[in-house]
Amino acid sequence: MEKNQAKFPWTKHFWLNVLSSTVGCLFGALLMTVIVIAIVGALVSSGTESPQLKDNSVLHIHLTGVMSEQQQDDALNSLLGEEVSPGLNKILESIKLASTSDQVKAIWIEGGALSADPASLQELRNSLKEFKKSGKPIYAYADNYMQGVYYVSSVADKVVLNPIGTVDWHGLSSQITFYTELMAKLGVKMQVFKVGTYKSAVEPFTEKQMTPANKEQMTSLLDDIWNSFVSDVSQSRKKVNPQTLNTLADDFLAFSPSKDIKLSGMVDELMYKDEFTDMLKKKLGVSDDDDLNLIEPVDLCEAINGETDTSDDKIAVYYAEGEIVDVAEMGILNSGTSIVGTKVNKDLQKLAKDDDVKAVVLRINSPGGSSYASEQMWHNIKQLAKKKPVIISMGGMAASGGYYMASGGDYIFAEPTTITGSIGIFGMIPDASELLTNKIGLKYDLVKTNKLSDFGNISRPFNEEEGRRLQSYVENGYSLFLSRVAEARKKTSAQVDSIGQGRVWTGQQALKLGLVDKLGNLNDAIAYAASKAKITTYSIAEYPEVLPWYAELSLDNNGEQALIGKMKSMLGDLYEPVLALQSLKQGCNVYARIPYYIKIK
Repeated sequence: MEKNQAKFPWTKHFWLNVLSSTVGCLFGALLMTVIVIAIVGALVSSGTESPQLKDNSVLHIHLTGVMSEQQQDDALNSLLGEEVSPGLNKILESIKLASTSDQVKAIWIEGGALSADPASLQELRNSLKEFKKSGKPIYAYADNYMQGVYYVSSVADKVVLNPIGTVDWHGLSSQITFYTELMAKLGVKMQVFKVGTYKSAVEPFTEKQMTPANKEQMTSLLDDIWNSFVSDVSQSRKKVNPQTLNTLADDFLAFSPSKDIKLSGMVDELMYKDEFTDMLKKKLGVSDDDDLNLIEPVDLCEAINGETDTSDDKIAVYYAEGEIVDVAEMGILNSGTSIVGTKVNKDLQKLAKDDDVKAVVLRINSPGGSSYASEQMWHNIKQLAKKKPVIISMGGMAASGGYYMASGGDYIFAEPTTITGSIGIFGMIPDASELLTNKIGLKYDLVKTNKLSDFGNISRPFNEEEGRRLQSYVENGYSLFLSRVAEARKKTSAQVDSIGQGRVWTGQQALKLGLVDKLGNLNDAIAYAASKAKITTYSIAEYPEVLPWYAELSLDNNGEQALIGKMKSMLGDLYEPVLALQSLKQGCNVYARIPYYIKIK
């Protein structure tokens, strides 16, 4: 042994290094485990402390991030310094509670980088307008007002802008990205089968520009939404009439100096943020040495929650938001907000059996998706409606498959700017034969037992019979869709077809066409549901259950949800088309869906 050590003196040091490295790694892993446990423990313990509502409080609504229908548990993202996205449900609830609370004296709207659809902005603005009936003031401040944020903030009693800030007021636009030429270069062609002149969801994969029909419906849609925005703002900002608002938009107001923006009447004061908070203190009688008692929407709801009615009679508000899919699919491209047909059906069946739930408000914000899942959910909504009232509240959009779901309810509410309709069906299967055979050099051979055994094979184009069969399948799906809507709206299939054909409408257009029953928000739908259930005292129960933040750390999730925000940020406008193409993997190639990504900017 000694002789070997003398011959190889490095062996002793080698094993010592291995041992020390192993011990170091184990110690490091143990230390990280302790740190993670400590962080989790701190978050859990901090989460158990109920927020306290103090006298002279101000409800602070920070409009930032991506506004979702239902508030998610974002404690982990808050810890990591990420922007926490507001949940529209909690903001609306907090505004309603603030209007009746003696301890809340005012609302402060703080502008940020907010992404939200027009109908959500309109519902939020109308809720703030209702709050003003309490006699309490609303103040708005932003370093820079994005157009949607300004639209909401314009309802405030005083709108304040940073002295070197801007107001983005430029009108609306919707841009579609076309992939046809890119796909041709790659050797991929999309085989499309559809019903509906206006069913433009397939255009990005088949055209090089918008078709005349699509331009017609999008122009009508944007004009109607913009006119609503202009009308609402002009009613609140008495100095600025609709004509002036359009002139300011044509001049692209964001390029104007702040002093000119004030002269235009769009804002009331130019102040730095510290000057604004000092003004708020004086208005509320808070001394200079004291801080403002700011409370966030979620905290206000939690603080007052114990004081609200806890009646055994419940009205369930079920949030259905996102792409309609047959089954849940994990992956970093998963949007995190999908309407999973199998899950929704189980939830609806449970609500039907819950005797404490006297009525259900189905809140829909969806562009559509799988036609099969839409039909199954329609069936379960109809079954639920046989046992208790089912009232539909349309959010940002309830189009195609989203409207298919809505047709199963008893009564439909929509915001004036809700995107709805798009009654149509399409099928889409790629033909990658040129890419696979000519460009990559793959060769295929097969045997089969029957004529159509390899139907849907992307390594070759459809033959005439296959195309005819799929087109017939799509047309049958459209006929079924028409019959569902005709039954719900008390029309003939021919009448529905005349306003269908895949065309999208705003809520106020849909009301005139008889596709919705009344213009109103979620609270209106809840009040109507209570009247139909013949109850005056009730509590609100929200579904589906919101998962706690630490579910993101579970082995089942593999930490994927934590990556969703990063993927959206990295891919930008490409995120949604990539997500839509990913859905092809589920085997659902027939869709009831609006254009994949109507981006209104």
